[in-house]
Amino acid sequence: MLLQQNWVSPHWAWQSLGKSFLLFVFLMLQTADLEARRGHQFVWKTGHWGRCIGDCGSGGVRSRAVWCTHAEGWTTYHANCDQKDKPESQRRCFKVCDWHLELFEWEVSGWDRCGLVPFAGGEVEAGACITAQHGLQRRSVRCLQKLNRTVVANEICEYFTPQPPAEQACLVPCPRDCVVSEFSGWSECGTGCAKSLQHRTRAVIAPPLYGGAPCPNLTESRACVAPACPLGEEEHAYSLRVGSWGECRLPHPRDVDLAGRTMPDFGSDSGEQSTSGLQGYKPHHRPGEVEIGYQTRQIRCVRSDGKNAVLSLCVQDPAPLTFKSCVIAKDCETSEWSAWSSCSQTCGWGDLAPGFRSRHRSVWSVAVGAGKQCPELEEREVCSVGGKELLQPCPRFAWRTSEWKACQASLLLDQQDPHHHKHVSLCGGGTQTREVYCVQITVELGMHRLKEVTRPVDGKLCLGPAPSASQLCNLPCPSACVVSAWSAWGPCLPESCQDRQGRRGFRMRQRQVIVDPVGTLAGCPHLIESILCEDPVCYEWIVSEGICVADRGKCGPGSRMLKAVCKNKKGEEVPHHLCSELPRPEVVACEIPCATDCVISEWSPWSPCSHSCSSKNAEGSQSRSRSILALPAEGGRACPPDRALQEHRACNGHPCVHFFWETSPWSSCSKDALVTALNATINWSGEAACGVGVQTRKVFCMKSSSGQVTPKRCPESIRPETMRPCLLLCKKDCVVTPFSEWTRCPTACQPGNATAVKQSRYRIIVQDAAHGGQACPDTLYEERECEDIPICPVYRWKTHRWSHCVLVPDSVRQGVPGHSEACGHGLQSRAVTCLSEHNDSADVGDCMRWAGAMPALVQECLVPCKDDCTFTPWSKFTACSFDCESTRSRRRSLTGRSRKRDKCQNTEVYPQVETELCPCEVFTSQPHGNWSDCIIGGGTSEPRLGTRSHGDTKECGEGVRLRAIACYDTTGRLVEPSRCSSSGYIEESCTVPCPFDCKLSDWSSWSPCSSSCGPGVKVRSKWLKEKPYNGGRPCPKLDLKNQVYEAVPCYAECHQYSWVVEPWSPCKINSEQNSLHCGEGIQTRKVRCVSTAEDHGGETVPNALCDQAEMPALMQKCSLYCPSECAVSDWGQWSTCPQGGQCGDGLQVRNLTCVVHDASVSVTSKPVANALCGELPSKESVLQLPCSVPCPGDCHLTEWSEWSSCELTCINGRSFETTGRQSRSRAFISQSPENQESCSGQVMETRPCSGGKCYDYLWKTSLWRDNVRTVWCQRSDGINVTGGCALRTKPAEVRHCSPACRKPFSYCTQRGVCGCERGYTEIMRSDGFLDYCMKVPGLEDKKADVKTIAGKNKPVNSKMHDIFKGWSIQPFNPDGKLKMWVYGVSAGGFLIIIFLIFTSYLMCKKTKQHQSTPPQQKPLTLAYDGDIDM
Repeated sequence: MLLQQNWVSPHWAWQSLGKSFLLFVFLMLQTADLEARRGHQFVWKTGHWGRCIGDCGSGGVRSRAVWCTHAEGWTTYHANCDQKDKPESQRRCFKVCDWHLELFEWEVSGWDRCGLVPFAGGEVEAGACITAQHGLQRRSVRCLQKLNRTVVANEICEYFTPQPPAEQACLVPCPRDCVVSEFSGWSECGTGCAKSLQHRTRAVIAPPLYGGAPCPNLTESRACVAPACPLGEEEHAYSLRVGSWGECRLPHPRDVDLAGRTMPDFGSDSGEQSTSGLQGYKPHHRPGEVEIGYQTRQIRCVRSDGKNAVLSLCVQDPAPLTFKSCVIAKDCETSEWSAWSSCSQTCGWGDLAPGFRSRHRSVWSVAVGAGKQCPELEEREVCSVGGKELLQPCPRFAWRTSEWKACQASLLLDQQDPHHHKHVSLCGGGTQTREVYCVQITVELGMHRLKEVTRPVDGKLCLGPAPSASQLCNLPCPSACVVSAWSAWGPCLPESCQDRQGRRGFRMRQRQVIVDPVGTLAGCPHLIESILCEDPVCYEWIVSEGICVADRGKCGPGSRMLKAVCKNKKGEEVPHHLCSELPRPEVVACEIPCATDCVISEWSPWSPCSHSCSSKNAEGSQSRSRSILALPAEGGRACPPDRALQEHRACNGHPCVHFFWETSPWSSCSKDALVTALNATINWSGEAACGVGVQTRKVFCMKSSSGQVTPKRCPESIRPETMRPCLLLCKKDCVVTPFSEWTRCPTACQPGNATAVKQSRYRIIVQDAAHGGQACPDTLYEERECEDIPICPVYRWKTHRWSHCVLVPDSVRQGVPGHSEACGHGLQSRAVTCLSEHNDSADVGDCMRWAGAMPALVQECLVPCKDDCTFTPWSKFTACSFDCESTRSRRRSLTGRSRKRDKCQNTEVYPQVETELCPCEVFTSQPHGNWSDCIIGGGTSEPRLGTRSHGDTKECGEGVRLRAIACYDTTGRLVEPSRCSSSGYIEESCTVPCPFDCKLSDWSSWSPCSSSCGPGVKVRSKWLKEKPYNGGRPCPKLDLKNQVYEAVPCYAECHQYSWVVEPWSPCKINSEQNSLHCGEGIQTRKVRCVSTAEDHGGETVPNALCDQAEMPALMQKCSLYCPSECAVSDWGQWSTCPQGGQCGDGLQVRNLTCVVHDASVSVTSKPVANALCGELPSKESVLQLPCSVPCPGDCHLTEWSEWSSCELTCINGRSFETTGRQSRSRAFISQSPENQESCSGQVMETRPCSGGKCYDYLWKTSLWRDNVRTVWCQRSDGINVTGGCALRTKPAEVRHCSPACRKPFSYCTQRGVCGCERGYTEIMRSDGFLDYCMKVPGLEDKKADVKTIAGKNKPVNSKMHDIFKGWSIQPFNPDGKLKMWVYGVSAGGFLIIIFLIFTSYLMCKKTKQHQSTPPQQKPLTLAYDGDIDM
């Protein structure tokens, strides 16, 4: 009990302590919660930073307001907010002042690529892209200090200019998958029974862009179907693999004792011994001595599956070499650099003309073999001299040009046939040229004033591009004056209405100029003709009629009042007294028809006059008529007689002889004493500086039939003037530059036997003489011989005897079977030393400088083997005739013992005569330039133009017109036109039409749509075919171009036009700076815009329809070779690769030759020594290149495909980028099936291009065939491709019926609906779908009534049939096959039949047994029973 009490007391104590502790923790938590709530209820708020104040620079300060707020928004004391978190209220800043504008600037980078805008989920929208997607592109914008380009706060630059945007919206085109071409055809399979692959490849047309799908495999392979290999025949093919040559190395010292070995020379008839050894192999060789070593290569036999095989399986005759002699490479050695020379600067003007200093080094030993070639032996660098103010100012140079020369319409005809050019008028587009030259500008000391010296200097001194020396121009085509038809003859008028004397006057007619003459000497014909007349009248009464008023009643005879006005011949109203001489009409009788009178029509217009004029034998007359409209009623006025229904009158009574004023051409403008006195007071269009003169001409009165008559016959009032003032054109003297300085004579020495060196100078015509000014001088180019030219020191190379032929060491050769004999190809060397003029020894560098290239130190040699055939060198080819079918040949003959060997006599293996076809030159001609005018009545020797002329020359009829030709050789280069035609031009017949009525052409074809893209207008026209002559019928109203137009709206597809260029014209040399017709010139070509549409393909259209930015150049610079000028020929063909084997590594070699030109247009040339062309390309890579042919089993890349056409990225047919892209690719090929999996990879290249096009990609389909069709993607230019077309829009390739055809005997038809097989007819449901297939009864029982059976079998109600169809007995599955229970029923039925047959058999058998023991009966009875049958 005590123990229990002891335990209770502590328990109570612990319980009271626990309660106190819990109360304490609760209070602490409440306090912390209050503090936390207080912290969350009060927060710091800040305002915006204020402006930076203080001194300029980094000492400024900016401030902002800071306050404490409650969570509910009201402001409280700062003490309520946490002081540790209080934001700063002041900050140091850079105080920007206005003068800082020059110190800071914004630096803006270029926009980066447009990227897709991520959506809320962080991923780019994955929906279907239609045209383009919205994107965002960014750039960096920084404020920089200009001096040291350090970054500063943006606020500094914002003080002056707002910050440029750092982001902008952009468009990203839809992802475009890689587009590849169609596969090529399958490669050929091998002819043997070896296993092989055949391949086909395709090329990349457009790379994947904007996240499109990558390119598919460019190669497809399949196994060739090869026949089984016969017994004893290998199933593999073998190829000889040739490795690359190893490093050239010296033989082992133990092989040196082989030097001096003698061997017989089997190439000579005598038995002399020749020594072949290793003379170059010495332990201690002298500097500059050539060392000959050897190099080897590996040869392996490779099986078609890529595995190595025994070398004997690769049989090849002759076997390729595995070793050869070579030259040990040795680099060029030079001396140290000399000291720098003094500075060459002699004038000072900034850094425009700096000075130079140089240093030199010499050659100690030249490069041998594949050693490094000699480096540059001279080095120059820019330098300057102190104290520039003491130097003369350096000259400055500038480009100057002469006047443009006359426009030349055809450079080709002018160059080839200038005599003919004089007679043929060419017009249209041409070129004009001018001289462009460089002149020196100097500054006078102390004046700082530019003074120009017009003497021409070398163009290299002028900086910057030279002005254009040629430009396109237009030569107006000559056109004759075109006048209208004559007007009608006017009234008879006196000479003057103020002073009328006599009773004689003139009647006049006139015509107007429609088209002014251009480029012809003949002006327009006379425009006014007159004839004499009697009783001229100046004024006349112009009468206007009033209404008719009946005398009695409303009808019958009456009178009409007339109102007369006096007018002059110009139609102007004048006072009445001027018409007083003429009777003034006042009243005229008239008649108003009554209702019963005869009704007559009005008079018709007067008919045309029968004659244009009146003569003694013929007078003009015209008539008019009227008709009876209604006969009179009883008591009405009768109709007039027939003769009263017609009237006749005389017309064109003027005589046929008429007169007109004819004038001579105006004289040239000349001075006149009276006009000269007036020059001080006359201002002639502001150009009176050169004075006013007069022009005169003669005026004659001409009679139409007999020529000149007295002036009284022509009206004096319209007499043309005989004098007129004119502007005296200022005289233009010829302006020529001073002669240039004499070209410098060479400071370098000349060879002693060289021809005399000349120096020349020239001057340029800046302005041609005109209007009587001083003529240009004849001499523009001068030459003279140079004096005091130093003669070059004479050095020459001395070559020593060739060493013996050095072969590969025996130790190397004897390791190869069949090569034990020391013979074959090797190398031999020789020493080359330098000698002076006096045959003293000299440095190699002197000969390299003065004696040209060093002769070869090493050459190939041949040590004949015992069985080798030796020949003399080939002779030269025999001469060729000019016949294209002729041949040429060359010969060689056997030498030494070879003449006695039988194998050497085999001419098939060792031919001794070679024959080849002679080179044949074929030339083709193309027309060039415009056709000439039609030349009438003359041959091509002295053509005469079919223009208006006098004398007996024809003006119309048959003639010829001419056109220049350009002649080309087989390489497309221009040659002399005489190679194609003896005359240099082609001619064709033409016609100048003789006088006819006006004729218009038929309607032309419709022009191309005026808009190259979209809606426009197309036009067709009729044009004037023949003008009227000699009173022919006049033309209808035409426009200024003599055409009538009809226009209709049209719509043009885009990209329907392209540029087409014609060949370049021959090079036209147009420089007066040289006396030879060679050097730099220009050549031109024609560029046309043609239609590429299907219906108008190749038709020329106006240039405005093509893209002007893509227009090809119309002119380019060119050059002609001068006589005796040497040039390097074109590259020869590359040799085959590899040499000596079917596959492996090797070298391809090509060559260059030096040719000399004869300066003719045909660019014929003949080979000369290579030394005349200077140094040929020294780099080995230009003359030879490493190459490789893949062996069986190797994976290799194909050659690069052609660059694809330039394609733009487009959105809705419009270009999205300024530049396009084009691609090419290489595919990997595997040679054997075993290595096919390890052979993978392909290469693609893309480059930017200009002038691209927008292409569309569309799905194309074939026709349905058995519910299957072909679907492919095609580009808008007709190329079938893979990729490019959107997969979501791909048409179906297989057509399925919906719902599927599951009824018995049904199938899917071509129309995509279910039909029945042959012999069954379709029974359709009301919704149009197939219900079931019913067998056509007529095919089984032709006597059956089809209608009756069909009616019986057809369900009465299709809906009822549908209801019972689910549980009725259906023997067929939905796929048309019999159900299992049908087979079960059939089997059961079969068993039942068998059971019935078996039962019947048993029953029959029992019956026979019962009949076998009947009671005996009498035969007679049986016989009698059969009595009836008897």
